[in-house]
Amino acid sequence: MSSRPFSTSRAERTPNGPNAKIRAAAGELPKAKSSVTWGMAFRQFIWPRRKHVLLGLILIVISRAAGLVLPGSTKYLMDDVVANHDMGMLKILLIAVVAALIVQSATSYALTQLLSVEAQRLISELRTKVQRKILSLPIGFFDNTKSGALVSRIMSDVEGVRNLVGTGLVQLVGGTLTAVASLIWLIHISPWMTLFTLVPVSIFAFLAMKAFARIRPVFRTRGVINAEVTGRLTETLNGVRVIKGFGAEEQENKAFELGVQRLFENVKTSLTATSFISSMSTFLLGLASAGIMGIGATMMVHDQLTTGEFLQFTVLLGFMIAPIVQMSNIGSQFTEAFAGLDRTEEIMNMEPEDDMNQRPVELEELHGDIAFNNVTFAYEEDKPVLHGVSFTAQRGSVIALVGTSGSGKSTIASLAASFLTPTSGTVTIDGHDLSTVRLASFRKHLGVVLQDDFLFEGTIRENILFPRPNATEEQIQKAVEGAYVHEFTDRFELGLDTVIGERGVKLSGGQRQRVAIARAMLADPRILILDEATSNLDTESEALIQKSLNELVKDRTTFVIAHRLSTIRQATEILVIEHGLIAERGTHNELIAKEGRYFDLYTYQARI
Repeated sequence: MSSRPFSTSRAERTPNGPNAKIRAAAGELPKAKSSVTWGMAFRQFIWPRRKHVLLGLILIVISRAAGLVLPGSTKYLMDDVVANHDMGMLKILLIAVVAALIVQSATSYALTQLLSVEAQRLISELRTKVQRKILSLPIGFFDNTKSGALVSRIMSDVEGVRNLVGTGLVQLVGGTLTAVASLIWLIHISPWMTLFTLVPVSIFAFLAMKAFARIRPVFRTRGVINAEVTGRLTETLNGVRVIKGFGAEEQENKAFELGVQRLFENVKTSLTATSFISSMSTFLLGLASAGIMGIGATMMVHDQLTTGEFLQFTVLLGFMIAPIVQMSNIGSQFTEAFAGLDRTEEIMNMEPEDDMNQRPVELEELHGDIAFNNVTFAYEEDKPVLHGVSFTAQRGSVIALVGTSGSGKSTIASLAASFLTPTSGTVTIDGHDLSTVRLASFRKHLGVVLQDDFLFEGTIRENILFPRPNATEEQIQKAVEGAYVHEFTDRFELGLDTVIGERGVKLSGGQRQRVAIARAMLADPRILILDEATSNLDTESEALIQKSLNELVKDRTTFVIAHRLSTIRQATEILVIEHGLIAERGTHNELIAKEGRYFDLYTYQARI
């Protein structure tokens, strides 16, 4: 995702390490496998809605029983009404058929209203649950997973569950009941013709089950491909200015076309399997019908079967076969549903970052003392980025982190923000090991201002209010004035209520950064992390906001990542980070006096 909290360099992070624990920390998803069974689906989705499903089953039984009235009446129509000219029987048959049709229509409507609505409610609940789970995962997961792929997981993968709780399940049960009832009736009419029918039907059922077993991995792979294509498309739309700036439209078109082609090939594979099932059903069931014609005609010639019984058998045969064909379609829907639930289960089984068992310490109050004790960290096993880093940041102190790109500055800031956990050593907050502290109790005291800070689509006011939605107008104005946001919002017709577009695209870089600083001011955090917080400002704006930042850092523990060394001269302690080690430490004057690495960096910038 493009909105990760700290932009660590390629040298600092490697997404896929060989060790399982490190891969999990990096957010790598487990390999897809058939994990969701009918038993799990029953316990999680069907049993909690057993009242709806039971009522649906009762309705489907009534509907299918009413549906058998029409084929059942055909024998009496031919053998009694037509043969004996019994008009009284005709009236009875017509009344019975019309009444059955009314019952069928009413139960079908009630069934759709009952189960389809409940299925959509379940989909909504699942989407909410998956989204909540995803937001509980570690930062590393988002660094290595595309936004579009996550959107696909939340919105698309759970769709198939409607076939479990919706009409799909009851249609499966109803179809089975209809087929069984029709089969018993067929045996009663003619056991021999029924036996001949069951042979091709059994072959079809066997082939269908084999086909569905092969299709499930195809559907699961489709979810993966769809997520990748959606992810790439989301990136393309978010980066449209870069794409147009470099004239790379055709390059993106080809990349998207390749993804769509992969999706097409996957769909073609599933269509091939489902069309095979369909064609086999047509052939085998057609073969059965042709055999019935021959056997039935022979039996009627020999007076072993009446015309009415043959017509009744033929109609009932359709009532037995139709649910079987329908069940093959429902089976395809179930297969797709389970493939999506497999992928959903992968997400739900991932460990959240704020696990109560691993993080039992609840911070009632926060003083703000942070200490790094011999901290080592590696994104990839046996390739540490930090090597035994130790320092203390007292409440009210400003710790500046300077050094070349990839030296480990952002990693230290991420560890202080609890976005990462040390490979060895400890980071403590007020004496508590941060890896054991409930993140919610810590992060409510945390504020961040990033170099490329993320603004949400909406108004300037909504973005400033983000950390404290219930802040008073007086508190908002204080933050606005402190970050000098009013200097540009006063020129807007709607002021703070100006809509800024996705990611704040309608604002300049400096304006976005001032809004981000105002947001941090309104949050009033105890721990503050500034990642090049003035990098997008002109000299005049930087001077103004530097005053605001000087006010902001008072009585707070502050970490500043800075490339403009002139902005950190007043820092309590400056840590020069080189190759994951603290090469130098001290105040600005102390480090200048040493004439070491900091002196070289500072004097080099002063000459530019």
